[in-house]
Amino acid sequence: MTETLALNIPPAVKADAGGFDLLSLGAMVHRLDPGVVPMRKATQCAIHVSGGEYNVAANLADCFGFRTAIATAMVDHPLGDLVRQQIRAMGVQGIYKEFAHNGVDGPNIATVYSDRGQGIRPPVVFYNRSQEAAGLLKAGDFPWSKLLEGTRWFHSGGIFAALSESTPELIVEAMTAARDAGAVVSFDLNFRNLLWKKRGSRDQAQATLRKIVSLVDVLVGNEEDLQHGLGIEGPEITGDAKLDPGIFFGMIDQVRKAFPQIKVLATTLREVHSTARHTWSAVAWAEGRDYLAPHCELDVLDRVGGGDGFASGLIAGLLEGLSLEEALHRGWAHGALLTSYPGDTTMATRSLVNQIQKGGGARIER
Repeated sequence: MTETLALNIPPAVKADAGGFDLLSLGAMVHRLDPGVVPMRKATQCAIHVSGGEYNVAANLADCFGFRTAIATAMVDHPLGDLVRQQIRAMGVQGIYKEFAHNGVDGPNIATVYSDRGQGIRPPVVFYNRSQEAAGLLKAGDFPWSKLLEGTRWFHSGGIFAALSESTPELIVEAMTAARDAGAVVSFDLNFRNLLWKKRGSRDQAQATLRKIVSLVDVLVGNEEDLQHGLGIEGPEITGDAKLDPGIFFGMIDQVRKAFPQIKVLATTLREVHSTARHTWSAVAWAEGRDYLAPHCELDVLDRVGGGDGFASGLIAGLLEGLSLEEALHRGWAHGALLTSYPGDTTMATRSLVNQIQKGGGARIER
């Protein structure tokens, strides 16, 4: 942390004390991944336990050693058992609102389907979020005053906000309590048009997200998120957009005017040459200064989770007291590494992140 950021992050959590370094609120999902085979032709799939908000908590715990938790919905069902054990395996404490599965149609842990694409064939992601337990969560379901006592950072995201009428109210309740408790509040816009389209109009989505973002200290979102999710004006974003930080920085003044309490705004930059070949960077803004991470060429194995990898690396740096520039580079390095692993959560070590952050290459280690 630097004085210029004025985030006022509470001190590190002691092992024998209450609270968390980071507490996330969001939905758990399981992703069925047939690799490069299109789902319509798949005969087998890997299962990845995921969730945009959970991924941040998992990455911070597993790679960086922070004490983290996820507040979420859980069901008494074999898929619920699968999710519980993976949360434990990643070192995250689960804080659950329990739902009884009726044995037939829910409530459910949502399913995300994907295939990675190959060459000119793009990756594909689609959902079955029918009767999703997380969409039933509502204000009053969690004891925020107790959970946030001693907690340093609270995080949620736009995917969870899009699930139902009640989830945004729960986010607002939690963020209000987090601010009262002195925790830093972050939010990843993660605008998903399919999810919001089911809820209603774009105007309704923007009104909901603007209410949430008015409570946020650290906002993660790219140009499309800012335009579609918050109604910030900017140039049209096309599928062949180049890696241009000027577009993002050109929208900052509007964000500042609409949300003057925001202290940090950050996002990844990605130019897609083919499914497996991307140019990667990241940018951030804080208190009148623009920051740009290096550019690098990625050979992508699985792009899902790269943005959460960036967000968790950035937050890890800020929790450790790094300058925003250093924290941005840590997020850039960790997000890049995420694309080299299968699945949505980290398999990286802190030492490897540090190596990449310092410009290390892929020469064999003996």
